[in-house]
Amino acid sequence: MTKYPKSTFFYLLSPHSLIMNPSISLKSHVLDPKRLESLMIRDKPVVPPDSVIRTFSHLKGDKVDLILTQDNEGLCQGSFLIRRGEWAKFFLDTWFDPLYRSYNFQKAEGHALEHVVQWHPTILTKLALVPQHLLNSYGVDIPSRGGRDVMHKEGEFVVRLVACELDTSRYCEKEFDQYYQQWKARLNKGSI
Repeated sequence: MTKYPKSTFFYLLSPHSLIMNPSISLKSHVLDPKRLESLMIRDKPVVPPDSVIRTFSHLKGDKVDLILTQDNEGLCQGSFLIRRGEWAKFFLDTWFDPLYRSYNFQKAEGHALEHVVQWHPTILTKLALVPQHLLNSYGVDIPSRGGRDVMHKEGEFVVRLVACELDTSRYCEKEFDQYYQQWKARLNKGSI
């Protein structure tokens, strides 16, 4: 954010991801305030399935500073958008505060993110959840995370090989290559 002070939004994307459809503009896909308002998941538990803390139903698209997705296990921090500014600095400082970093959350920064979003209204008031397929489709069927409903489909923006580095039965490079070959085929056909 310091290096690119004229940028409005920053997109954080896991290194285990591939932008499958680079012709999609993030501005028109999700960042335009009217479009964002039409996509926002309102009055839904922040941490599924039954968190008592819910997304706001009255938040306007131009007031959103953090755009996340969630799967069946919780908030997804591997692909999100954040608006540059003082609020973003506050949010990142809070999320990475040594107190939360040393707390021994079971899923490290994932649970720390869920904690700060749920229990710090200053953060929740700037958060929009959007449908997962917009920014965070998964490359493999993981039933606990949503199964086939959250798997990447042709034409979607990004595919994320969620947790491939943590599962010894999976091979990240092989999974990545499958999607890379699809991407190259689309490029050769001129559809990218």
